[in-house]
Amino acid sequence: MTGAERALLGRVPLEGVAALRELIELIASDERAPTTVRDPQEAWRTHVLDSLSGLEVAQLREARRIADIGSGVGFPGIALAAALPGAHLDLIEATSRKCEFMRAALEHAGIPNARVVCSRAEVWGASRPPDGGRGDADAATARAVGRLATLAELASPLLRAGGVLVAWKGRRDPEEEAEAERASERLAMEPGPVLPMAWAAGFEHRHLYCFTKSGPTPPGLPRRVGMAKKRPFGQAR
Repeated sequence: MTGAERALLGRVPLEGVAALRELIELIASDERAPTTVRDPQEAWRTHVLDSLSGLEVAQLREARRIADIGSGVGFPGIALAAALPGAHLDLIEATSRKCEFMRAALEHAGIPNARVVCSRAEVWGASRPPDGGRGDADAATARAVGRLATLAELASPLLRAGGVLVAWKGRRDPEEEAEAERASERLAMEPGPVLPMAWAAGFEHRHLYCFTKSGPTPPGLPRRVGMAKKRPFGQAR
């Protein structure tokens, strides 16, 4: 076991580590798993350790309600649920076959503190609980599913004031960062630290971007489904 793996797994309860190993075994054996990374050793590094790198963010570790945007095969959301048994995770995913796999994965791994929300983030963020997740989350996560301004826009309605978005990204892009900065006031999402995570995740250029919800959700958010991606706020004119 590498030093990075020891450091990350040291934050996870033993039953959580066992659940994650069950999850990786399912990904390796179930042909329905919606990922191209099936080898257990590679999936452990690519999926689990990368997801657990988010535990370096104190606000994420301390969150009690977390919204994972675009969960896909279940990362980082399911890994964080295993690591944070005192938190509740909403795994937000619009593709039905991915939702079905995540439900099966949660049951197989015995992870009780997460649920699959088969919906678009814009739809889920438009209504308050119990019919939606508007203003319900202490933290939101998103792993390589869009531009920073887009992710900040999707997260804003889901977060309470003072909540944090943690976004997993690759190589730093000054243009993308500037776009998110320009959009910040319009989204009530203040850019914060950018943490280099290559040591933890095993990806050469992995970074975690942190944004803090600076106040109430601005009027007009969420926008119509797809608009945050198609026409992100902060685009250079």
